[in-house]
Amino acid sequence: MLGVIWSIVTLPIRVLAWVADFFSRLTGLGLGFALMVVGVALGAGPSLALGLPLFVIGLLLTLRSLG
Repeated sequence: MLGVIWSIVTLPIRVLAWVADFFSRLTGLGLGFALMVVGVALGAGPSLALGLPLFVIGLLLTLRSLG
């Protein structure tokens, strides 16, 4: 009985934590994808030395956000 009451009382906090986790993952995914796109554009064009690390950082951020 106490477990059910505790679940009901903490529900709003758990929902807020879930929403914050979802939006942080979504932000990381968008930023990682943008870094990958900029890295590929720089690597294909003017600066491979700057494009490759940006691509790798974006890839790692995207993979971390997905999993």
